[in-house]
Amino acid sequence: MDSIIFDLDGTLWDSRKEVCIAWNEVLKDFDIVKKEVTVEDMTSTMGMLLVDIGRKLFSELDDEELNKLLDACCHRENEYLTKNGAKLFDNLEHILQELSKKYKLLIVSNCNDGYIESFLEAHKLGKYFVDTECPGRSRLNKAGNNKLIIERNNLISPIYVGDTQGDCNSAKEAGIPFVYARYGFGKNVEGYDYVIDKIEDLLDLL
Repeated sequence: MDSIIFDLDGTLWDSRKEVCIAWNEVLKDFDIVKKEVTVEDMTSTMGMLLVDIGRKLFSELDDEELNKLLDACCHRENEYLTKNGAKLFDNLEHILQELSKKYKLLIVSNCNDGYIESFLEAHKLGKYFVDTECPGRSRLNKAGNNKLIIERNNLISPIYVGDTQGDCNSAKEAGIPFVYARYGFGKNVEGYDYVIDKIEDLLDLL
């Protein structure tokens, strides 16, 4: 094994509360939506593509209204997270530091462009990762982004670490082993190759 590709939400950090704050700030200015999003709403959409999250949470909007709202929410979300950060899982930086001594570390997440960069900037973790990718930039799904980042970085034997069934499926489609982060948001994930109950278990697993 020469590299580790990480999911972000539910694997490296928990940003649900902070994303809700940012999105609700935007929703106050949109007369077409009379609701607030909750942590439970965010939990129910983990691992989904942004457009599917929008359709689930704001089903009353047409495509034009939805795209306008999501663009505004994502812009504010990136600003807020870059400034305030979110909840990192325990001992994350130490674990990344140790892993980066032996492996290339990368991130592939189903998120908007700028979201991964907000995570890296807020917590000063960019030095541990060699590359990142997301559908907001590439317009590919997670399996496609896994394949893209593998080819772009000449990875020989990567693994993918994530917390949802979608993460598992995308890893399998890309032809790489999947490590199930059972401490994350996904439940009853099937078909994984390895399992960890906290992120520091990676140090023992590898």
